[in-house]
Amino acid sequence: MGYDMHMKQVLIIGAVALATTGAARAEGDMREGLSLLEQGAQLFMRGLADEMEPALRELTDNVEPAMRQLMQQMEPAMQELLGMIDNLDAYHMPERLPNGDIIIRRKSPSEMQTLPEQAPDIEI
Repeated sequence: MGYDMHMKQVLIIGAVALATTGAARAEGDMREGLSLLEQGAQLFMRGLADEMEPALRELTDNVEPAMRQLMQQMEPAMQELLGMIDNLDAYHMPERLPNGDIIIRRKSPSEMQTLPEQAPDIEI
């Protein structure tokens, strides 16, 4: 009977030692696996960036001249619009009508009287 009890204790201690060693090894394997996943993700993102760089560069090269031309074409109209508007506070926010038109209503004299006075500019 003493022998059986001793064998059970040895088996239990061995099982616990084996489980602990297995858990430590699994944790090490998990860390290594996560590290490999991280490296793989970094390589994937780097490859994706390298593949997209020429397309993005071409898009930038094509869009910049078009935007510059658009701004040159719009500049006279914007200058004319700014010449028509004396004080932005004298107008309501733009509204879109059901037919798609956009209007900017001028505030009435009574609405203009309720505007807070502007503080004088302070030089520092």
